Amino acid sequence: MPEPVKKTVSAFAKKPKTQVAEEGATVVFETETEKPDAKVRWQSNTKDLASGDKYMIKADGNKHSLTIQAVTKEDGTAYAVIAGGSKVKFDLKVKEKEVMEEVKLEVKEEVKKEVKKEEEAQGGAGDPGAPDLAATDTLAPEEAPAPAETPAAADTTPVAPQPGANIQAHDTPGFDESQAPDTKTDLTGLFTEKPQSGEVAVGENINFVAKVNAASLLKKPTIKWFKGKWMDLASKSGKSLQLKELYDRNSKVYTFEMQIIAAKPSFAGAYRCEVSSRDKFDSCNFDLTVHEARAVEGFDIRAAFRRTSVDGSEEAGELDFSALLKKRDASKSQVKSEPDEDVWEILQKAKASEYEKIAFQYGITDLRGMLKRLKKMKKEEKKSEAFLKKLDPAYQVEKGHKMKLCIEVANEDVDVKWLKNGQEIQSTGSKYIFESVGNKRYLTINHCSLSDDATYTCVVGDEKCTTELFVKEPPVTITSNLEDQMVMKGERVELECEVSEEGATVKWEKDGVELTRDESFKYRFKKDGRKHVLIINEATKEDCGHYTVKTNGGESMAELMVSEKELEVYQNIADLTVKAKDEAVFKCEVSDETVKGIWYKNGVEVKADARTHITHIGRIHKLTIDDVKPEDQGDYTFVPEGYAFNLSAKLNFLEVKIDYVPRQDPPKIHLDCMGHTADSTIVVVAGNKLRLDVPITGDPAPTVIWTKGEKVMTEGDGRLHVESTKGHCIFTIEGADKQDEGLYSVIVRNPAGEDKADINVKVVDAPDPPSAPRILSVGEDSCVVQWDPPKSDGGNPIIGYVLERKKKKSYRWMRLNFDPYTDTTYEAKRMIEGVEYEMRVYAVNAIGMSRHSAASQPFIPVAPTSEPVGLCVDDISDTTVSLKWRTPEHLGSSELDGYGVEYCKEGSDEWVPAFEGLTERTSVIIRDLPTGEKMQFRVRAYNMAGPSAPTSLAQAVTIREIMQKPKIWIPRNLRQTLIKKVEETINLVIPFQGKPRPVITWSKDGEPLNPKQVSIRNSDTDTILFIRKSERKDSGKYEVKLQIENVEDTASISIQIVDLPGSPEKLKIMDVWGFNVALEWKPPKDNGNCEITGYMVQKADKKTMEWYTVYELYRRTNCVVADLIMGNEYIFRIYAVNMVGLSLEPCFSADSAYIQKTGFEYKPPTYKEHDFSEAPKFTHPLVSRSVIAGYNATLSCSVRGIPKPKVTWYKNKMDISNEAKYRMFSKQGVLTLEIRKPCSFDGGVYMCKAVNASGEDAVECKLEIRPPGTFPQAQITKEERDKQMNKAD
Repeated sequence: MPEPVKKTVSAFAKKPKTQVAEEGATVVFETETEKPDAKVRWQSNTKDLASGDKYMIKADGNKHSLTIQAVTKEDGTAYAVIAGGSKVKFDLKVKEKEVMEEVKLEVKEEVKKEVKKEEEAQGGAGDPGAPDLAATDTLAPEEAPAPAETPAAADTTPVAPQPGANIQAHDTPGFDESQAPDTKTDLTGLFTEKPQSGEVAVGENINFVAKVNAASLLKKPTIKWFKGKWMDLASKSGKSLQLKELYDRNSKVYTFEMQIIAAKPSFAGAYRCEVSSRDKFDSCNFDLTVHEARAVEGFDIRAAFRRTSVDGSEEAGELDFSALLKKRDASKSQVKSEPDEDVWEILQKAKASEYEKIAFQYGITDLRGMLKRLKKMKKEEKKSEAFLKKLDPAYQVEKGHKMKLCIEVANEDVDVKWLKNGQEIQSTGSKYIFESVGNKRYLTINHCSLSDDATYTCVVGDEKCTTELFVKEPPVTITSNLEDQMVMKGERVELECEVSEEGATVKWEKDGVELTRDESFKYRFKKDGRKHVLIINEATKEDCGHYTVKTNGGESMAELMVSEKELEVYQNIADLTVKAKDEAVFKCEVSDETVKGIWYKNGVEVKADARTHITHIGRIHKLTIDDVKPEDQGDYTFVPEGYAFNLSAKLNFLEVKIDYVPRQDPPKIHLDCMGHTADSTIVVVAGNKLRLDVPITGDPAPTVIWTKGEKVMTEGDGRLHVESTKGHCIFTIEGADKQDEGLYSVIVRNPAGEDKADINVKVVDAPDPPSAPRILSVGEDSCVVQWDPPKSDGGNPIIGYVLERKKKKSYRWMRLNFDPYTDTTYEAKRMIEGVEYEMRVYAVNAIGMSRHSAASQPFIPVAPTSEPVGLCVDDISDTTVSLKWRTPEHLGSSELDGYGVEYCKEGSDEWVPAFEGLTERTSVIIRDLPTGEKMQFRVRAYNMAGPSAPTSLAQAVTIREIMQKPKIWIPRNLRQTLIKKVEETINLVIPFQGKPRPVITWSKDGEPLNPKQVSIRNSDTDTILFIRKSERKDSGKYEVKLQIENVEDTASISIQIVDLPGSPEKLKIMDVWGFNVALEWKPPKDNGNCEITGYMVQKADKKTMEWYTVYELYRRTNCVVADLIMGNEYIFRIYAVNMVGLSLEPCFSADSAYIQKTGFEYKPPTYKEHDFSEAPKFTHPLVSRSVIAGYNATLSCSVRGIPKPKVTWYKNKMDISNEAKYRMFSKQGVLTLEIRKPCSFDGGVYMCKAVNASGEDAVECKLEIRPPGTFPQAQITKEERDKQMNKAD
């Protein structure tokens, strides 16, 4: 059975009233308490007031008063008086002097009403069913202040403001300030003050204020004002709407204000204020109601619609509108002469069928409008019966996360429905999860997406609560950063990054300027899933700079360097001397295969024709002239496109004159030809063709032999070709390599003699790759790399090296230098700390660049850590020192390898490591130090980059132990008696201090401890007393003593071992009367070494022998067992209870107690038989119809009545029950008349009449029969249908 609710009593006998005063006046608030010694506090805006120049607080017995001197506008606020647990709120309204006269009369009327209501309330105080008005005064311990107690505080009507005046949201009529939440204590989230709902008349101004405390925010809060759900009011700011923002630097509070100017009816509706700061969010909903222009306060519009009659009857006479033309004073006097009746209260208590009568009686013309407002008032007064806790107005969740909505219902067994945008949510898959735990109902939305941003409603029966869910997209982060690139001029550049979301929008910038697609399509932006690429076609010097890609969650930067590489000439064109009909070939080789060029002869471009051929294969450019003629002689030039230099050579035409001399000419070799150098050495690049064209003369034609050393060169391997023509011998090797290098001899013989010439051929090539580079050291953003020269320089000296680096996880190598670097040690800079890199090297000679070397071992640029901090001496003895320190403040991106500790004698600079290797701990003990010496110590931190700067002690330390007095530190839990149960383990750790190590002695009650039962363990800092299984005999007082030489310290600890108590003794039944038995017993002999906390008394019926507990923890040794059942015989038992538990055995009563029976007579109740009879009543009337002749027609209605009524059908008031043309049916109260193939004579008025013993009822309708193919001539009017319905009712 539930306990009755305690009625709260107010501490006030008389409560202060709300007052209206003009500026400069003095106001006195008075109150009386129930008790004369009650302490009273006065508050203003929840702040306590104290007596001073402004406020005077007086107390005389149970009478208390608050006087406010020289009232100003700032004093117009909420006040409260508190006594005990009761709090009463009241207001002070401060008005200007010109409106005070209008207010005084209205306040006097309100005071009269208040006094009348108080007298009525006090008169009904003795009624048990009357509500306790003072109950609302009591303050719950953790609740906001209760609403204002007096109606005067809530019902005081302010003066109507003039059009255009400013109104704060909480000053509007109808807004009960005492019912508003205390924004300073009730708010959660970011708001310290939320905007409140308000009302305003057309043409007036109103302000809504929101305040946010930014003391705990890292970023300035952003606020948005919305009308409805999505309309952002920032874009509507102008003549009718102004948004303001203020910041108080002292309190760090932002004040946001929305001012609506000259309100219009369309401004009414729901508004929302949202504030956000980084990952924090809060929102608040409020409403604005716009009324028509207000009538003059106190003027009753109903007075203008009173009927004028001579006899005084209210319903007689004509409506007199002349009252509207009278002055205001006259209207006031007329209102006062009328009885004071509240039409709203009358309408609320009246039935719906009486609304029209009341409206006619009180002259109300707009009944529909009043009923709408009345319905709204009833809705506002209605409290939720289905919900204990509703949804918040709004929630926010990040995209991809889950959201859990929770409500509490009053009935645990009720079913709830969840709606999304008005559509019921079905439990399909794992998207939505519905849970029911007790009276709580949960809706979990997994993996929230933008489609889940909607309005959600929870429906319980006819009630529902709604919230809005805002899905916030998480910031798009960059998962793969841009990489630095170095390209050649004219190359294509692609800067690529990867973001966390597909389809995300990114922004590209170059040196802080946003990039767009220009007309020349210089930049192209490519998007492929999560990859974003910036493409630059044909990079130029102007494209050098820092490129940045930005998202809303981060950015990445990379540097682009564009270089112009000089074109190197591997083989220049040479002068040629050619005879008639021979072929002239100009050939050159450049470093870039893509470079095109133009050939010129004497400054005129050479065009290809049948004799002239221009070819470009790879790096080689050729100009070939067949059948050389004298006009081909001249200066030939090759000009590479895009480079400001040219290659020139001269073609000499050799005119051969043949003289017929009868004698023979000996052979002669002429070495003045292409490829001839000053030392007769021909240099050829490996892989190119070696062609030795040697002019020879002799008559007859000599025989040519080519040799290399002693070996005669013949066309054997396919690479070597020997050709002799008139005047020339040509030696060709395709694809020369290093083996073809050496001294070649050409021998020509004929009958007239022979000639011999030597040609030295040197094959040059690019050098071999250098060895893999070695990383000597690393810095914060740099490293020093070293490598060995290549084994072979390719026949040309090494002119330098080119280095490249790349990130370990990347595939793109970036060149670090374009000009060859001559040394074999290089410092690479501009790297990112913490990123893993690799290096490789190329060797360069005059021929070209070698293949790249093997990559170096991966390395990470890191800087040494900062020095350790806080180095100090923790302990010292004759031969040891204990040091401790803290980790460095800056560790960098590399892991800390450990610490190195060194020491040296004072005055020496020879530092000795304290131990081998490094230690990861931040404290060490250095042993074996010389006693009495002054030593200096230092510590350095080590990482991949090496040791940090050392940190040393401020001064040298003398190695000598310092004596410390012994001191025992008893833990707080051992300063009182330690209670343990039998067989529990006891482990006492007693810390102490003292140097050198003290002598420790334990004793119990002055006697030494038994080592078999108690174990003692000692260390340098504590002593431990250990008992594995405690016994009762271990209870007592334990003492511990520390002694160093002649100084000692002692401490004591009390231990109590407790056990279960014994059973009580001598349980007796002292008396039996009625349904009661008196018991008495004695305490147990053994209390278990602790106090007996009570007894458990149990009873059992001897028939069932089932034991039931009567008392638990009963303190006395006698009791009365009541409410026993008559006719049963009982026995009893008792357990003793202490802090350990119940005694093992109970004490049973020696005798039993029998409860005697008493006689009684059962009288069954009498019941009055219920009369179920009911007169007939038609629940559904007949409906007039128009049917086509020749087709069966039916008329239906429904009737109810007890007993079952007799039904009769009539046509034009004639009984048609026995006519064969009609068939009547009756099923479950539904009556049907079927007319078979009606004709025009069957039209008329049909009536159905039901009769039983309790009464009768009838309904009728019209039936129209029309010929086929025609339409009804007239429709049944709405008035006739309503008349039929009203008749049925």
